[in-house]
Amino acid sequence: MSAMFRSLRFFNYRLWTIGAIVSNTGAWMQRTAQDWIVLTELTDHDAAALGFTMALQFGPLLLLMPIAGIIADRFDRRVVLLWTQFSQFILALGLGILVISGYVELWHVYVFALLLGVATAIDAPVRQAFVSELVSDKDLPNAVALNSMSFQSARLIGPAIAGVLVAAIGSGPVFLVNAASFAGVLASLWFIRRNQLYPVAKLGRAKGQIRDGLRYVRNRPDILIVLVMVFLVGTFGFNFPVFISTMATTEFGKGAAEFGLLSSMMAVGAIVGSLLAARRERARLGVVVVGSAFFGIACMIAALAPSYWTFGAALTIVGVSSLTMMTTANAYVQTSTTPIMRGRVMALYLAIFAGGTPIGAPIVGWAANELGARWALGIGSLSGLLAAAAALIWLFYSRGMRVGRVPESRFRLRLRFPPEPTPDEERELATQEIAIVETTTRRTS
Repeated sequence: MSAMFRSLRFFNYRLWTIGAIVSNTGAWMQRTAQDWIVLTELTDHDAAALGFTMALQFGPLLLLMPIAGIIADRFDRRVVLLWTQFSQFILALGLGILVISGYVELWHVYVFALLLGVATAIDAPVRQAFVSELVSDKDLPNAVALNSMSFQSARLIGPAIAGVLVAAIGSGPVFLVNAASFAGVLASLWFIRRNQLYPVAKLGRAKGQIRDGLRYVRNRPDILIVLVMVFLVGTFGFNFPVFISTMATTEFGKGAAEFGLLSSMMAVGAIVGSLLAARRERARLGVVVVGSAFFGIACMIAALAPSYWTFGAALTIVGVSSLTMMTTANAYVQTSTTPIMRGRVMALYLAIFAGGTPIGAPIVGWAANELGARWALGIGSLSGLLAAAAALIWLFYSRGMRVGRVPESRFRLRLRFPPEPTPDEERELATQEIAIVETTTRRTS
């Protein structure tokens, strides 16, 4: 099997990937339909209402982060995922019935978005950490990248199908299709071979475990700078429903089918970005920095696009750069974190990534309403450039990064990133850090 797909040799990972593609396709269909009814059926193209819906859906990730991290480290992750996925099935079914019956109002969507956000807040860090139990440690970066690829494959298929269905038969059936899609991931979780898992030691009950997780991250400046970058880009850059829907409707005067096609065009680039990440044996901090800078440039190109099709082409570049950055950042944090801390660290990662949406989405929505969709995209561009600049400043002062001239050209420059620790060195560093944390906890308790 190709090295790019080496994680698929594990039966459990193959089963998980198939179920995840089915479920994620339905989730993207619902997200597209939800954005569409908020923007065109329940409001008069109110981007601020769409931003508020996103804030309600992603806000719980920030508020529930401490609890979600403890759950991910303490309980059987497979069992927790069965419950969270079933909860999302019930919510999709309920909202679908409301939409089909014709009784749905904007506040209904707000309530369901909030409840879905609560279920997702518990589900997301557990799901991220569960991937590490499906493959060996050396295959984890590849598994994370392929996980992103399957997610983006669903993102490619889902919005396109949703756009066609919304245009043909309305939004309601799309929510019911999403409810049915949860059968895929629930079946994969049920039939996973538990004797072939790579379980990690579960966290026992003790005081100060949330503080231990925060202290661990505080003592890892490399993870801290990744989290700063993820916060900036996740808060102000990853507001694609606002960007794409407002550009499609207000700038280019397009309908539901064209809106779905734009999301799929960006997903094409996202799949390419995920595949590029899967080719790499290790996740490197330098790739995160370069990906962030290219994301900022790509958003700037998209903001200046003169037509619908040039905007779609620019979104493909946005997809490549955004997934190159985020997949590598995710893999870097997971693989460089000691296993006993992984659930809490990933909960913090996801809280910072998606939990910033309640801050950024309303701001970007307001900018789209008051200044125009192109200026909203400009905010996304600035977020990527600022994130890259922050990381470069940190690398320059703390890790000795230098700018050097390429010998064969007097005009081209290259960045010389400092050598990164080997996996064995990372594990040894993590072991020493957790020992310090445990000693500090005993002294203060």
